[in-house]
Amino acid sequence: MTSAERFHHVYEECYPRVLAYAISLVGRQVGEDITSETFTIAWRRIHDDVPHPSLPWLLGVARNLAREMRRRDALRYLVAAEEAQRIVGGARDEAGDVAAVIADRHIALQALASLPESDRELLTLIAWHGLSTKEAAQVLKCTGAALAVRLYRARRRLEKALETAQEPDPSEAAPARAAGTPRPHREGAPA
Repeated sequence: MTSAERFHHVYEECYPRVLAYAISLVGRQVGEDITSETFTIAWRRIHDDVPHPSLPWLLGVARNLAREMRRRDALRYLVAAEEAQRIVGGARDEAGDVAAVIADRHIALQALASLPESDRELLTLIAWHGLSTKEAAQVLKCTGAALAVRLYRARRRLEKALETAQEPDPSEAAPARAAGTPRPHREGAPA
């Protein structure tokens, strides 16, 4: 059996199951991409690395691709979160309160996650990849002026998202009291 015939057999036999597995990991659209990449890898390695039965090996490849995608996304978020912290006043002193730093990072990640993908991509290009606005404009295929406007707007949306993320949750706040209503006194509590 030639490599092409073997690949065709493996593809016909395993594609639906690999696709279903990938979709269960990352959703339909990304699952289709991961499935395509899985079979691209299988095509390159069909002669030497793809065992028989091939389904477990293919599912392992799909799993590794999904994990790598999540790792890259997490790194992008972390770097963009650092950009968010820079916008709101820079990083805290390293000797400062660790809990506050963790809370700030969580808030920054929340804010970043709430932004549209285009804003996250732009902030990541600038903050993580260290591109200049001119270089980022080339990547995004727009003019430098258009990119500067987009970056300005993305940073403003990030600032607003950070403000929203920092607001206390109303369900956790004490119930509002009517004006003039005295507080009940509890024993042992200061009046």
